[in-house]
Amino acid sequence: MTSDAARVLTATFAYNEGDKIRQTLARHPPTRAYDLLVVDDGSTDGALDGVDPAIIVLRNERNLGIGASMKRVFQYALDERYDVLVIQAGNDKDDPLEIPSLVEPIVRDAADFVQGSRYLGGGRFGNMPLYRVFGTRVVHPLVFSLAAGKRVTESTNGFRAFRTALLRDPRIDWRQEWLDRYELEPYLLLKAITLGYRHREVPVTKIYPAHQLGYTKMRPFVDWWSILRPVVYLGLGLKT
Repeated sequence: MTSDAARVLTATFAYNEGDKIRQTLARHPPTRAYDLLVVDDGSTDGALDGVDPAIIVLRNERNLGIGASMKRVFQYALDERYDVLVIQAGNDKDDPLEIPSLVEPIVRDAADFVQGSRYLGGGRFGNMPLYRVFGTRVVHPLVFSLAAGKRVTESTNGFRAFRTALLRDPRIDWRQEWLDRYELEPYLLLKAITLGYRHREVPVTKIYPAHQLGYTKMRPFVDWWSILRPVVYLGLGLKT
């Protein structure tokens, strides 16, 4: 696969993100080597009204959750025969100019799954409280690495790219109902590594928006468990 031949889709997601989703889309270069898609997960703020017609928009009638919305993108990517799928946050914390860094290791046939890491040398992060830095830099990667049998520096960052062929692997059951919220992202990463797919990390930037703009929609404890339980379930053999 070469960069010229590969069909690449970048997908981002919005649920009442307001100016943040408009800024996210505006930061993508007008001339790009990928198609751009946004899922409106039941928003009521009208932020995606009148979006650039060059951007593909999928709308959920009601809020279904990030995992359910991502499943819809997965199916769309398969149906439309994309080779590579890039996932990006919709609240303007990821830099679209770093997308080539995620895609290039794949189109050079060197990787199947490229995980962006803010904690790898050359990566940057900002506007994160200390408890969140500790959780995403120490706790989750430690537990994840033990389950995966491979050391990773980043296991919660949704900014990543992977071959859509992974989604056709029957051993990766991404359609399971329990993966409808924050579970799907760590689930997919863990399955890719444990099944022997070629996994790489590349440094990326992750700067969270100011708190007054809506820092994150993750709820303490409930959603923290959501991103941890795929590691626990798969590690203990409770789910596949």
